[in-house]
Amino acid sequence: MSEPVQHNEEFDLVVIGSGPGGYVAALRAAQLGWKVACVEKYPSLGGTCLNVGCIPSKALLESSERYEETIHGLAAHGIRVGEVGFDLELMLKRKADIVKKLTVGIAQLFKKNKVTRFQGMGTIVGANQVAVTQADGVRLELRAKKILITTGSKPIEIPGVKVDKTHIVTSTEALSFSEVPKHLIVIGAGVIGLELGSVWRRLGAKVTVIEATDTILPGMDREIAKLAQKMFVKQGFVFRFQCRVQGAVAMGNEVEVTFTDGDGTQHTLVADKVLVAVGRRAFTEGLGCEQVGVEKDSKGRIVVNSHYETTVPGIFAVGDVIAGPMLAHKASEEGVACVEQMITGYGHVCNEAIPNIVYTSPEVASVGISEEAAKEQGVPYRVGSFPFIANGRAKALNQTDGMVKFVAHAETDRILGCHIVGARAGDLIAEVALAVEFGGSVEDIARSIHAHPTLAEVVKEAALATDGRALHM
Repeated sequence: MSEPVQHNEEFDLVVIGSGPGGYVAALRAAQLGWKVACVEKYPSLGGTCLNVGCIPSKALLESSERYEETIHGLAAHGIRVGEVGFDLELMLKRKADIVKKLTVGIAQLFKKNKVTRFQGMGTIVGANQVAVTQADGVRLELRAKKILITTGSKPIEIPGVKVDKTHIVTSTEALSFSEVPKHLIVIGAGVIGLELGSVWRRLGAKVTVIEATDTILPGMDREIAKLAQKMFVKQGFVFRFQCRVQGAVAMGNEVEVTFTDGDGTQHTLVADKVLVAVGRRAFTEGLGCEQVGVEKDSKGRIVVNSHYETTVPGIFAVGDVIAGPMLAHKASEEGVACVEQMITGYGHVCNEAIPNIVYTSPEVASVGISEEAAKEQGVPYRVGSFPFIANGRAKALNQTDGMVKFVAHAETDRILGCHIVGARAGDLIAEVALAVEFGGSVEDIARSIHAHPTLAEVVKEAALATDGRALHM
């Protein structure tokens, strides 16, 4: 390998990775007056979220939901439609256009804030040095007072299931099928599996979900998960619970999947596409962590302290590469808190107030802990819930499935958790996240005036219900 070319600038901060954690951290540091560089190996900025994750999946979810609503939902509003079809190529183009506009937008923000961008693979070669291997093989060496790792995560693969990116795919390939699968098998009933399964089911695919546990969305409040599961079954999802996939073999244009159920009986299913959606893992390959002494935990995540600093002074990490939920907004907030801590001495993220959303229809959203977690932790609690069907706005929308559920501390009334399944749950949860951030109580929500008629009234009524005071039930 040729000798590295020494870049003649020294940066206050070099950020490795331009996803939601990286680009936001770079911008915030630049706002605070630091000289910042961001290293990204791919041609476009934005990381997994903008390119092959959050944004493109939501574009397809919106398009497919509108298609299904046109076929099955408009008649209830007295709207007659003729023959309805869809143009998958145009749908995918719309998704790509949205992604391009947003990634170009980040590049413009970098330019506006004087963040220097380097394209290439970033490797830490010292506490204050980052090597950037460019596509043409040229290796630059950057000097930095501080280094921030924000390289995100990659899909987890499972034994016996070799991803070929054609028939056996990850979420990346499932965003760009050139035609609707006849039968899509999804391995994993988590957020990614349910969202992408929803896209292709709405467009005509049979969708079978194989899950190792006994419920969808493992870790979510079970009452909410079970209610959501019933809705998904009604929509046409087929679930196989407590089943473990043993292997998947592509044969021509089909894939044969073998799995065992809870009794140990082996089963076989055949599909034309298989989506592996069993979670994601921290991506740290090629970073040079081991060489410089950055410690990792048993799951391969980078170990950091409360200021997001690694075991090597001056090297920091945020987002999917460290412990915690793998969420874009969590990464962004950590990125901001991290650089603010570096520069101003202050920076904090309230982990209890991080919302989690599943963008299916209906949406599923939560913040804080579940009822099961409260019980396991021995926290005295009470619950209150209220159904969407009793809400006037939900009736007007013809979206009456679902409920809001609060978990409140039995003695202090402080909000421990809130869980929603229903229309626009992802927007409704923001109110509760704000209340949790402020250390608010369920009574605070209940006493706040909520406009009528709105779906937000379901949140207020659920808060009232924790004290047996729901007015409309």
